[in-house]
Amino acid sequence: MKKLLLFFTVIGMLSFGVSTNAMAQEGAKTTEIADTTQVQEEAATTEEATTAVAEEQAPQEGLVAVHQALKVKFIEGGPGFMATILLCLVLGLALAIERIIYLNLASTDTEKLLKSIEESLKNNNVEEAMETCRNTRGPVASIFYQGLSRIDEGMDVVEKSIVSYGSVQTGLMEKGLSWISLFIVIGPMLGFLGTVIGMVQAFDAIEVAGDISPTLVAGGIKVALITTIGGLIVAMILQVFYNYLIAKIDGIVGTMEDSSITLVDMITEYNKKK
Repeated sequence: MKKLLLFFTVIGMLSFGVSTNAMAQEGAKTTEIADTTQVQEEAATTEEATTAVAEEQAPQEGLVAVHQALKVKFIEGGPGFMATILLCLVLGLALAIERIIYLNLASTDTEKLLKSIEESLKNNNVEEAMETCRNTRGPVASIFYQGLSRIDEGMDVVEKSIVSYGSVQTGLMEKGLSWISLFIVIGPMLGFLGTVIGMVQAFDAIEVAGDISPTLVAGGIKVALITTIGGLIVAMILQVFYNYLIAKIDGIVGTMEDSSITLVDMITEYNKKK
């Protein structure tokens, strides 16, 4: 009986040991799998971070590469001519930006201004209407002020004043456009001049060498092409700004003409009441 109990006890201990060992192995495997998964996740995270950094650095590297390429081509095209072409672009853009700011500030809410003037004239308060025009910026308000200031001198004088001052305001808005058009023309002309000089250099190299070789004429032809490209790029950029300014001025002038007709009608009604 004791031997039987001892036998079952030994079997139980062995079974307990085997189960404990199996559980330990399973726990170790689970830990190993967890550690492996964690390492893989960390590696994936590191890879994603590296990819994100690379993606962020890619545009910067691209910009640096473009800047470097432009600088090289600028030097290859000849610093003298390329600097002159670049100066045309800078001056043209400066004038264009100044005109854009001026014309945007010259824009006026014409309907609101006309309503305010109409109310003042209905109340027989010309001074209030003139004060409203004086406090409103833009060529339309300036033209209205000139017309209202001569309201007692007759409609002929009022109309002539509006037309004359409208021409003055149009001239002020078009100020500087002739210089922009000049740079649009000069840019390609300088480029073509560089082209001619580059071809002359190529023929000089052929004359000195006494033989026609691609390596001899490549430098001169490269200068010719680069200066031509630079001049055409300057002309295209400035032409876009020039056309925008012309369209903006035409819009303001059209508004001036329409609103001036309305103002003349208001002044006519005001004089009839008097």
